[in-house]
Amino acid sequence: MRQLNLDQLRTLIAIVDLGTFSAAAQALHLAQPTVSLHISELESRLGAPLVVRGNRRITPTAAGAALVERGRKLLRDTDDAVEAVKRQAEGRIGRVRLGTSTGVLVDLLPQVLEALGAEHSGIDVEVSIRGSYEAMERLAAGTLDIGLVAIPQPPLRGIVVTPWCEQPMMAFVPRRWKAPKRVTPAWLAAQPLIFNEATTHMYRLTMEWFAAAGFAPRARIELNYDAAMRSLVAAGYGAALLPLQQSTDIAPGNDRIQVLPVSPKLTRRVGIAHRQHALLDGATLSVLEVLKTFSQA
Repeated sequence: MRQLNLDQLRTLIAIVDLGTFSAAAQALHLAQPTVSLHISELESRLGAPLVVRGNRRITPTAAGAALVERGRKLLRDTDDAVEAVKRQAEGRIGRVRLGTSTGVLVDLLPQVLEALGAEHSGIDVEVSIRGSYEAMERLAAGTLDIGLVAIPQPPLRGIVVTPWCEQPMMAFVPRRWKAPKRVTPAWLAAQPLIFNEATTHMYRLTMEWFAAAGFAPRARIELNYDAAMRSLVAAGYGAALLPLQQSTDIAPGNDRIQVLPVSPKLTRRVGIAHRQHALLDGATLSVLEVLKTFSQA
């Protein structure tokens, strides 16, 4: 036996609810012969009469009543399935995997997630801490949907990177050190230093800044976690070059760290990386739209 036709099932339910073929036809915006054909084909497919004809009001047979009862649930489930697909396609629900550095996570991402929760409460953003290189690899492999990465990045086939924000790099120096009002490569190179790991974009940015002034200093320690680097600075272990986090670094009461401008200026640029738009689901597109509203590039 062939599968039930949902349109025919909907017609049967309308007839039972409204009492006549003509009323069902009007409600469903169908011609009356089409309504009659739906019922005839449905009865033929099931091998049983479904309605009692000839009365002023159409009534279902026992078989028809059983089908209507189960058909209502079937149509509700079908409508729910269609609505779920629409919500997914339109970006109202879904799960988005987002990779970012700790600097962006602390300073900018909370604002983005707050706005996203207000506008798209059905979207679950799964945040993971990823270096830019790893984020780009995972985007290409399809295990990440969006990456907030340092730019510029080497071109990667199928991955789009657009500028998003810029963060000034600052010298983080223990409070008890005597430091100039503007920190130069020459002064900083003579101090104990804390660097990001050598595989990171931040490390390359830092070393290029020193190299342009003719210096190639070595760090006492290299690690890739901004909060830990700040803690080591506060403990007097060394100085570091890090992006300024407006929400925490300029807050009053930070009496263990000096946050000083550098000369020449140094800026960290962050971009949004993702696969081509045609390959993205609605939820990912919605997150991208919210991210764009916070663009500072």
